[in-house]
Amino acid sequence: MPASAAKLKNQAPGPASGTYADGFEPLAGRFASQLRSGAEVGAAVCVFVRGECVADLWGGVADVGARRPWAEDTRIVVFSVTKGLAAIALNMLADRGALDWDAPVATYWPGFARAGKERVTVRTLFNHRAGLLALDVPLTLGDCIRENRADVVRRALEEQRPAWSPGTRQAYHALTFGMYASELFRRVAGESIGVFLQRELFDPLGSDARLGTPASLDSSFARLYPPTARARIEDLVKGVLEGGSNETRVARELVRRRSLVRRAFSNPRGRIGDYNEVPARRAELAWASATASARGLARAYLPFASAGSFQGRAYVRAATLEPIHSRQSWSDRDGVLQKPIGWSQGFVKEETPVFSPNPESFGHPGIGGSLGWCDPVREVAMGYVMNRMDGRVRSPRALALCRALHTCEPLRGPRP
Repeated sequence: MPASAAKLKNQAPGPASGTYADGFEPLAGRFASQLRSGAEVGAAVCVFVRGECVADLWGGVADVGARRPWAEDTRIVVFSVTKGLAAIALNMLADRGALDWDAPVATYWPGFARAGKERVTVRTLFNHRAGLLALDVPLTLGDCIRENRADVVRRALEEQRPAWSPGTRQAYHALTFGMYASELFRRVAGESIGVFLQRELFDPLGSDARLGTPASLDSSFARLYPPTARARIEDLVKGVLEGGSNETRVARELVRRRSLVRRAFSNPRGRIGDYNEVPARRAELAWASATASARGLARAYLPFASAGSFQGRAYVRAATLEPIHSRQSWSDRDGVLQKPIGWSQGFVKEETPVFSPNPESFGHPGIGGSLGWCDPVREVAMGYVMNRMDGRVRSPRALALCRALHTCEPLRGPRP
């Protein structure tokens, strides 16, 4: 099925472009209002319900300096949404019998067993309970990109000692999740996550998502606009005045030299601006560097919203997905994100109703606001991307779109 724009009955309200189906006026109106108010620079949202596209909307500016408008196929680096795509790849391996979630990681990667990690299971690691949220060996983003530094990165992962007894605490493995996932996946599958996903998922689904983006797609990139220092300070002051927030707690921990939060986010060392550059988007950084349009993200989640199949093709068995519907790991205050959150087989399990009113839903958000998400109860697959990055733990713009979506008449009423 081609990844062209859906031609639905209703034209998007200005200044948005695109179309939407009857009953999804609240979502279209909310998206347009965020563009109109200046809350967005450029953005897109795409939603499928029961395999049919019901909203495909975009608007704003992809590159302010070049005055280039956001188009239907504009793509952006989606940061930690990448982890959700990596989780998809891991679950597809497990579905094929190549990976056992409850086997020790060392079963597949003998060198991992060093430094007290010999009993850490695949599930414990990718549900963020292994205590491997940070690395002691200092690395840079360049180390992770350059092939001639691969052995250095691998040794750092193998020699890292857990911060606590694995399985006893939860803390978001913000960067190391993708580093461990990449090495383990390659050892099991004999190829990279990006190569596997393009062949086995993206291309068959008509998704433009990529982990390791080729030069042929460079013309469709939007430019990232991180929050200014002033905006960050204003948000923190607001959080303090309101009695504390996730952001104020994270910021407080970031300035503490040896805090878990600082260690988790600062190594490998890099800047958000680095992801505007070609080397980062060419690389397969399984924690951050995937790129996609909103439509591409929504398409990537289509089988996972519909018991593992789409248009007659089974991507995974329904039995593989059923355990993900329940929380496998949960903390009322994650050691890094400083908020209630959990994971199941690599996917985020959020508080209800952060992204969906149904606790079975799963996916992964990214820093700044991007979101790839699915709800297997209503069979919803959603993608949202934007270039004005938000400094908060959960982007209010993404949350507002999700709230609007679930007020749409076709998604109201008793659970199926």
